[in-house]
Amino acid sequence: MLSRRESIAGVGAAAVGPASAHGAQKMPFHLSVITDEISQDFERACAVASREFGLQSVELRAIHDKNIINLDSGDIAEVLKILARYGLSVSQVASPVFKTDWPGAPQSPSSPKSPQFGAAFTYAQQPELLDHAIDLARTFKTPYVRIFDFWRLDDQTPYRSAMDDRLREAAAVAGKKGVTLTIENEADCNTATGEEAARLLNAVTERALMLNWDPGNAAVRGDKPFPAGYAKLPKDRIAYVHCKDLAEPAAGKTEWAALGTGIIDWAGQFRALAKDGYRGTVSLETHWRGAGTPEESTRQSMAGMKRLLERARRTVNGGA
Repeated sequence: MLSRRESIAGVGAAAVGPASAHGAQKMPFHLSVITDEISQDFERACAVASREFGLQSVELRAIHDKNIINLDSGDIAEVLKILARYGLSVSQVASPVFKTDWPGAPQSPSSPKSPQFGAAFTYAQQPELLDHAIDLARTFKTPYVRIFDFWRLDDQTPYRSAMDDRLREAAAVAGKKGVTLTIENEADCNTATGEEAARLLNAVTERALMLNWDPGNAAVRGDKPFPAGYAKLPKDRIAYVHCKDLAEPAAGKTEWAALGTGIIDWAGQFRALAKDGYRGTVSLETHWRGAGTPEESTRQSMAGMKRLLERARRTVNGGA
């Protein structure tokens, strides 16, 4: 028998997923979650995602405190077994590719002093890193590898053309292997806002480079991600969406919020995505830890996300 919480999660899950044969009863998105936002214990994360949240896919970034890139063959075999056990596919490999300083430029103020999500790689390691991330995507049967646009420079203008060329080259490598790179707008990287993402996509036109749109990250940089930032984006280049929320900034400090309690108009964003023909994944990247543990914080954010999707669905379907 389902627990009360699992029953509630199942009802919420009806608000998402591909439209049924009976008409637009659901939002046309696939719902996912980054597993380490629930737990570093991969089996526990998959159990919650599948049995409690009612999901059919998960996004992979860090597992047992190892970055996805650092998993060995035994780790990968175990991950595949657990995914099969819970009937889950992989929506995206959330790699750290190009989350590094640009060579020859001043060190970025955003360059971290310690590894993020178990990843610390130099610029010289990026070709090998990219190849490995692409191989992982093929192993996990996902079309997407998330990448970045190098640690943010105070003035990226002297290096911008070369950075675009490097991203163009990476897209060519991935495209030849049937994989799409999704560049995430990240507050600490050179592409952070809607305007910067639009500039990049207009400069690098290869279809093997698409956007992982993250309104929360854009908001950290002072962007109003919806509707202003989103309005600038080429809609046919959005391949993936990360969902998190931001509290009203206080004294210049960034604080995350449970999804639906912050400053981002997620219901409006979901409606616009549906109306503009987006049919991809919306993946919860909680970040907020106000409920005490990553699991409970993600649980509350997932509930908020499903409520927002249902609100958006009702508006899209004329109050149906």
